[in-house]
Amino acid sequence: MKDAFGLPQSLLVLGGTSEIALATARRLIARRTRTVWLAGRPSPALEEAAGQLRGLGADVHTVAFDALDPASHEAVLGKVFAEGDVDMVLLAFGLLGDQARDEREPEAAVRVAQTNYTGAVSAGLVCARSLQSQGHGSLVVMSSVAGERARRANFIYGSSKAGLDAFAQGLGDALHGTGVHVMVVRPGFVRTRMTAGLPEAPLATTPEAVATAVELGLRRRTETVWVPGTLRVVMAALRHLPRGVFRRLPV
Repeated sequence: MKDAFGLPQSLLVLGGTSEIALATARRLIARRTRTVWLAGRPSPALEEAAGQLRGLGADVHTVAFDALDPASHEAVLGKVFAEGDVDMVLLAFGLLGDQARDEREPEAAVRVAQTNYTGAVSAGLVCARSLQSQGHGSLVVMSSVAGERARRANFIYGSSKAGLDAFAQGLGDALHGTGVHVMVVRPGFVRTRMTAGLPEAPLATTPEAVATAVELGLRRRTETVWVPGTLRVVMAALRHLPRGVFRRLPV
């Protein structure tokens, strides 16, 4: 069960090799978390991540999970919840894609959409139902400011995150009053392997900063977290710019 400050004893990470997710897991383990399930495609990287978290004192298990195989989600994730209550689910898998290639190759674009949206809808609903059945828990969904307004530079990725964000907000409304807390996290540009080599955007941040914001959001039972917080104001302005003006911005 979570403590009085909303921090979990048990954590299920969907996207077990995500740098943001692992930074969050490390932070939570340092506070209170003792049991962690890392769900992702079997790989040396997943096992290495599990080993690192075990070194911090947590009981860590790996789970074979594929966002692109929704038919398996109920069985795979159901086994985790069958082991005992899960205080927090962190939905952190995602695919950035390559905008230029994805425009040329629609199948690649579909893979981005299926990973970031369809896979997340499936896994999110499965986990939400299990959290509701146990009567408590948090579902933390890693969205992105890219979903606030589609930009020419990454509108395929941005559109998939927009769908995910809207889904997570609606799910939070559906679960209101059930004891399940849904929190949407909207980071800006995060310095990770996924963004390596890309031009760094203003207000760039780190996985550790996102993890800090997630912890604070859990303590406050916040519904939406921006990282950094300044992006809330920036995106409010950009969202309301006339389209003709927005097109001319170097974004």
